[in-house]
Amino acid sequence: MNIQIFGTKKCSETRKAERWFKERGIKYQFIDLKEKDMSKGEFNSVKQSVGGIDAMINENAKDSETLTLMRYLSDADKEEKLLENQHILKTPIVRNGKKAVIGYEPDTWKNWD
Repeated sequence: MNIQIFGTKKCSETRKAERWFKERGIKYQFIDLKEKDMSKGEFNSVKQSVGGIDAMINENAKDSETLTLMRYLSDADKEEKLLENQHILKTPIVRNGKKAVIGYEPDTWKNWD
């Protein structure tokens, strides 16, 4: 397994995900989205796995201006805007190669090999 956890240190769901992998002795790489954005390739891989851009947007993010703008953009423009503003992504984003889920999903993770 090649696990990547994208999130922030302050996100309780991200910390729960990290703890889940630690408790099982599964190595993972943590990427703090406050310090480093997802690459376009990582972003596209996650987007395909989770069913599109709308599934990736955190409707409760603090940046209400960007969230409001996102509602009026085309899908292509939404993608570009979300790549520029990754602080409005739902977290944690947990990747294993081409597979990815958003949120705390231990039932999914335990079926990854």
